[in-house]
Parts: sequence; structure tokens; C-alpha cells
Amino acid sequence: MANSPHGGVLKDLYIRDEPIQAQLQTEAETLPYVTLTERQLCDLELILNGGFSPLEGFLTEAEYTSVVETLRLPDGTLWAIPIYLDIARAELDKLNVSAGSRLTLRDPRDDRPLAILTVSDLYQPDRAIEAAKVYGANDQAHPAVHYLFHNTRDTFVGGKLQAVNAPQHYDYVAIRRTPSEVRALFKKLNWTRVVAFQTRNPMHRAHRELTVRAARMRHANVLIQPVVGLTKPGDIDHFTRVRVYQAIMPKYPNGMAQLSLLPLAMRMGGPREAVWHAIIRKNFGATHFIVGRDHAGPGKNSQGQDFYGPYEAQDLVLKYKDELDIEVVPFQMLTYLPDTDEYMPINEVPEGTKTLNISGTELRRRLKTGAPIPEWFSYPEVVRILREANPPRDKQGFTVFLTGLHASGKEAIARALQVALNQEGGRSVSLLLGETIRQELSSELGFTKRERDINVARIGFVASELTRAGAGCIAAPIAPYDEARQLVRQQVSKAGGFYLVHVATPLEFCIKNDQTGVYQRAI
Repeated sequence: MANSPHGGVLKDLYIRDEPIQAQLQTEAETLPYVTLTERQLCDLELILNGGFSPLEGFLTEAEYTSVVETLRLPDGTLWAIPIYLDIARAELDKLNVSAGSRLTLRDPRDDRPLAILTVSDLYQPDRAIEAAKVYGANDQAHPAVHYLFHNTRDTFVGGKLQAVNAPQHYDYVAIRRTPSEVRALFKKLNWTRVVAFQTRNPMHRAHRELTVRAARMRHANVLIQPVVGLTKPGDIDHFTRVRVYQAIMPKYPNGMAQLSLLPLAMRMGGPREAVWHAIIRKNFGATHFIVGRDHAGPGKNSQGQDFYGPYEAQDLVLKYKDELDIEVVPFQMLTYLPDTDEYMPINEVPEGTKTLNISGTELRRRLKTGAPIPEWFSYPEVVRILREANPPRDKQGFTVFLTGLHASGKEAIARALQVALNQEGGRSVSLLLGETIRQELSSELGFTKRERDINVARIGFVASELTRAGAGCIAAPIAPYDEARQLVRQQVSKAGGFYLVHVATPLEFCIKNDQTGVYQRAI
């Protein structure tokens, strides 16, 4: 049978509140509401479906402080990561929210009411303490610490939840299962021992070998449960990753493995996160959980050192193994032995044996350049999917962002470059001139700093969409503020190439070249 939930009872609020769902739906439409962020949406879904059992809501101040300081809820139950609802104080005041208020929580994608929160308390956290205690350092090179200081609002709101609607997903619906549904699947398949495997990256041959080895050693089946919520910035998108997981599932022995997606917002919290992941997998019914090298590690800190030791996560999970009541399967990194055509844990390889490996950095280089990826490393089906999603540089979209003074000649350069690239062929190249954007997209804007930034942001959005579609884009706005230009760079670079060109024409020439009298009026 499936493992018992953390705390003894699966807190599936959808099932609990189903008898009064119509009543809650009606009430939700009458209450003041807040629209959730993407991370809050992920957290809410796993509270409501029981993935975060024993939680039944967002942490109160007492619960938050206890978790941050001791890895425990006030009743002593092990819990490693604080789950809170952050809302701007100004918004709370506008809604007249205080202890005892009831508040509707809405989906940011379609505005549907998802839950009703009964507010227990409002509090201001000590972010520096959370950073140091939970993530090991108050260092904003850590993505969760950066998020904590730059993205969370000033007030945390604690309280219990009632389920109104489940978030609506349109992708991979058949493999988005709640803990109750996964447990029912285990019962149907007569699985009594299940090894859960967490991943936020594409899977290759080594991952398949690792999970098969773990299952056979424990006489168990395998639950592949990749994260499809928020992961580390820069990770491969979940659509590509899920196609990879689906391609690799037939490589498992018949009946050994199942794939189920997890809408988790990762914090990249290393040791604490590994404990949290083990609790979540226990709630889904797994009896075993693989914790690998540098589990949920965020990479380098601001001094260029790893945030966590390679096996720190394994050590902390093993420390709490009796309370977790899920068997930890610690694994070393696997490496390929070409002479025997097999994978082996690196600590078991005989001295002097030839080994091969391809790092994540090297894999990205090969994808970017079109260099071959050997079959000993990954399956052809997986490589094909990754190449489709990561075309080499000469197949990617791009944006050339020309900026300079009025009448600097950047528009003439942009037009000439567009003609030259379209003449060369290979992809469509669009032109976004400042004057055109002003007329078509920003006619209501003036020329204050704020309005200039809005105009540049709109150009960046259009450029990023063209780049994502594989097209070329040449933009030539007046963009005098570096912050606005860098935001465009960040947005476009997620989709393809970005090339910032400053047309440094002397002011005297710009004045002489001005056909519209802008400089004359200014003087």
C-alpha cells in the first residue's frame, strides 16, 4: 500500500470542501480578492490538493517563525520551507483586511476564484533571518534570496483555506495528478513500494540507469515526478522537458515506471529543500525518494563558491529519516564506461578505468553549435526534442537594438540592415522604428522618463515575441536610460540573440542632420 501522508492524514481540501463547493463559489464572488503571483499559485495548488500536508493554509507568524528557526511547525511536525502569502500593505489597507477577514484568492491567468482565505494574522518578516536560516546565507546570488528581497511584498498573511476551484491547466492534463489520484493509481497497479525521482532538467541515459538501478535494488517501481512550476531561472521550459520525459518512458522495462507532473515552485534551497521534497513525495504515496548529488542546489554564491556541499542535502534528509518515514535513496553521480558500455556510480569505478561524461555546460554548447551528441549520453529521441527547442545560433531569432540621439542616423542604418538581411534570406526580418512605434503602439505617451520607459518596454515585448518565433527584428528607438535597455536585453535574451548597438553620432552632426526642427526648438 502507499506510504502514509506526512502528519498521518492527507489534507485534500478539494475532497473536504466538496459538499459546500457551490456555497463557497457563491461567497467567493462577493468577497474582496487578491490576484495571486505565479509562485503563490503553485503553493496554493499543492496546499489545496494535499501535496503540502499537513498544511491547510498559509503560515501564520508563529508557524513561519517556528519553521524558519527550527524546521518544525509549532506542534513539532517536521516542515522545512516557509509557505507564506505575501501581499502589499497598501492593497490590504485598501481592501480593509484584518484578522478574521475572508479573502478570495484568484488565478492570475483567468481570474477564476480558487480559494477563500480566513485571515488569522498579518505580519512583517525578517527577510535577512529567513535568508540565513532557510537558504544558508543572506546572499542575493541565491535565486530564492533574490526573490525574497525583490519580489515578495511587504506583508505576509496567514490563515486557513477553503477550496473553491482547482487551477485550470490545458497542458498535459492526463499526467497532472493530485496526491489522491497518484495514490489511487498505485492501488490500481498494485504498487506497494515506489521510488520517487525528482527532476527539473531533461532526462538522459544516466537518469534512466540511476532510477532503474534504484528500483531494482529496492524491489520497487518508479514514479518520475518532474517539477513543472517555477524552477531555477534559465532552466529549459517545461513543455520541452515533458516531451523529453514522455520520450524516455518507453525506455523503462514494461510496467516499471509512471510519469506524473508536480506543479511545485522550487526555491533551490539545497538541504532544506531536499527534506521538503521528501515530505511532498511521501504525501504522494512514495515509499522511497532519490536524493542525488547537490540536490536542488542553486550553483555559485557571490564569492564563486557552491552554496551547498555536494552531499549536504543527503546528510540532512538522512538526519530526519525516522520522522520522514520515507526511505532515502542516496546516489552518487553516474559516469559512462565506454569499454564495457555501462553506467556506474562514480565512487564504484575501479581506479584507472576510462570514463566519459558530458556536463550540462558542454551539452548546451553542443546544442547551440549543432555539435554531435553521442548515443551513449542520450537517446536519439531526446536529442531530437532538445535540438528542436534549442536550435543552433544561425537558426535562432535575434534582435538588433540600435539606439542613439534623434537624427543620429540609426533609422537609416536600421533600414539598410533590414534590406541586407532580407536580401540574404533565411528568415523574415522586421523593422521597429521609433516613429512607427510611437504612432502605432504608444500614441498616448509623452516624453517623461516613465513614458519613455513604457515605450521602450513595449518595443522590447514585440521584439522578444518576434525573436521567439525565430524571426529577425531590428529596433531603432531613442532609449536614453540604461535600466530600460537592460530590461529589454533580459526579455529578448530568453528567446534568442540580442545585440545592442549605440550609434554614437556627434551632437553637432545630429543638429545639422535634423529635418524636423527638434533641436532648434529645444535650443
